Amino acid sequence: MSDEQPRVFVAGHRGMVGSAVVRALHGRATLLLRGRDELDLRRQDQVAAFFQAERPEHVVLAAAKVGGIQANNTYPADFIHDNLVIASTVIHEAWRAGVSRLVFLGSSCIYPRQAEQPLREEALLTGLLEPTNEPYAIAKIAGIKLCESYRRQHGADFRSLMPTNLYGPGDNYHPQHSHVIPGLLRRFHEAKLAAADEVVVWGSGRPLREFLHVDDLAQACVTALETARDTWEAQAPATCSHLNVGSGEELSIAELAALVARTVGFEGRLRFDAQQPDGTPRKLLDSRRLRSLGWGPKVSLAQGLAAAYQDFLQGTARLIQSAGSR
Repeated sequence: MSDEQPRVFVAGHRGMVGSAVVRALHGRATLLLRGRDELDLRRQDQVAAFFQAERPEHVVLAAAKVGGIQANNTYPADFIHDNLVIASTVIHEAWRAGVSRLVFLGSSCIYPRQAEQPLREEALLTGLLEPTNEPYAIAKIAGIKLCESYRRQHGADFRSLMPTNLYGPGDNYHPQHSHVIPGLLRRFHEAKLAAADEVVVWGSGRPLREFLHVDDLAQACVTALETARDTWEAQAPATCSHLNVGSGEELSIAELAALVARTVGFEGRLRFDAQQPDGTPRKLLDSRRLRSLGWGPKVSLAQGLAAAYQDFLQGTARLIQSAGSR
């Protein structure tokens, strides 16, 4: 980036990821922010008008429809449609408006279910996807290929980051539609308040997962925005539009559940319901290429879980206060 602060459009700035990107770019950029009520990213006319009027130099595309296994299974059409439309609309209009650099945020679910671990960027499209989130994954793969195609045909400097499982402040704690960490935090918290003897956790507990604090991903976005094009592409000559973003550490769902229980202070039993889906058996990213650019995670899982639980408690307190003021 130049000495003069660039104009950066953070799409999805009210979400967990987008708000973390805003925090990371504070003081480094002139931020262009629009809520869903102001700009529907699924509407090409609105997106086109925004880009032509505001002319951002850079874009971080963090907007997406996201959810856990149950949400993906329940609303597959919504997940593939909304994410396809958002990606194609924003990327195309960014190119039309002459955006000099765009960072598209995907997901580690883009990789085949049985791909060799740790997952390298070259594993993309080498096998079958995990069925429980295939529609979402296909939409994210399309976003990567959009960035690659606009680079190949038009020379656009559009890049993609593929983060592992994320958590942190601003997460979605919905009882059915959340990801694993916020879902467990809520479940154990409610069990503690109810003095329950046990908590049932979906699946066998055996799958291995890697987790990354959302603020660490936000710093990866800064790295992607500030790294010169030739340096970026030198790290991935065959896949220069996307790089992995992971912590490099994994643990089983059973170990995670025990850690969340300790964080919350729940002292009952954990019971695993093997009749419920496990998802991908293992999902660990090889993030060496991004690390070679100077990025690295800073927030440990124990620290991040403690902070996430406080965020959950503060959100619960806000809901109670707002209900009482009606």
